[in-house]
Amino acid sequence: MKKHYSLLALVISITFIGGIFTGVFFSPNNDHSQSKNIQKAAQSEIKPQKKDLPEVKNASSKVLIGYVQDFRDPNIVDYEKFTHVIFSFAHPTKDGGILLNGDAVIGNLRATVTKAHKYDTKVMLAVGGWFHMNGGESYEYFKTAISNPVSRTRLANELTSIAEREKLDGIDIDFEHPRSKADAKNLAAFTKELSTQLHAKNKELSIAVYSKIHAQTLTEIGFVVYEPSMFADVDHVNIMAYDGQWDGGYNGANLSPYPFTEKIVAYWTHLFETYQLPTEKLVLGVPLYAQPADPKIKQVSYGAIINENPANANSDTVKMNGTTYYYNGDATMKKKTKLALDHSLGGMMLWEAGLDAQGSHSITSSIYNVLNDSNKEPVKYYTVKRN
Repeated sequence: MKKHYSLLALVISITFIGGIFTGVFFSPNNDHSQSKNIQKAAQSEIKPQKKDLPEVKNASSKVLIGYVQDFRDPNIVDYEKFTHVIFSFAHPTKDGGILLNGDAVIGNLRATVTKAHKYDTKVMLAVGGWFHMNGGESYEYFKTAISNPVSRTRLANELTSIAEREKLDGIDIDFEHPRSKADAKNLAAFTKELSTQLHAKNKELSIAVYSKIHAQTLTEIGFVVYEPSMFADVDHVNIMAYDGQWDGGYNGANLSPYPFTEKIVAYWTHLFETYQLPTEKLVLGVPLYAQPADPKIKQVSYGAIINENPANANSDTVKMNGTTYYYNGDATMKKKTKLALDHSLGGMMLWEAGLDAQGSHSITSSIYNVLNDSNKEPVKYYTVKRN
């Protein structure tokens, strides 16, 4: 009996060992590192549950910024197309305070924030502008406010406070324009102070800048002065690439022609590359209004030009009101957008959204479509680290 049991045990042992070697050497994957995990892989027959990935909204890699004047009906803005809407303007006082033009403006600001945020569109408040609500240009008010450290700090505090109180996403500086090295130094100090406050609260800071190019000679203009290091403290630099009609004597055709814009883009990209600043901060501005050949006649909106005749979208000039108007039609706007993309600019800016045409001839929609078609790169889900 012992012999039989011993023989039987021997047979069972050989069979068992053979089975192990067979499993190792004749498995479909003959990788040695994987053979160590055969037993582990077979330990459980429980399959992990498949979980759906969370839906993440595709973030546009380019911005489309629209300024909106404070008296506009908030319902006319196409918030879905914009990444940023800049409500214009808060008016600086010489002692560093800010003024808004009445209760109706506060209502418009709050309605703009509510409507924009439904589309995840950011709302910023612009401070400055060309005209001041107390009369004259804003330059003297702004210059005085930022020239003194006390009033400069107060202005930064006031703007940060209203950004928090009104649930804004940031502030836009529109000082038109720093006209000396002292102005440039003070503007840089103010920008840094405001940037520090806003960025600490996860809010943005942008700045509107003069084109720096003469529309007639296409050479650099020296009477507007910036400190380039300042641009490291902002998120977007909105280039006002228009209003060239006064350069070298009035000429309505110099409002914002394409060659003028080419020189502007070349100037700013070269400046940023020289100072090792990212060109993605640069945003190319375009006008949504027309300039008359006769300066005694008022400007008209792009919307009014299209209402006169939708075919005007295909041109850059139109005869209306007894004069010729110069503007940027649909093809020129698309060409300018392509110019910005070709130079790695961060996107486009419109002055101003309330002047656009409604419906199929909307410039906002045309530019949006060009920018959207360019977004073929991988989606960016995280905010780029600021300089």
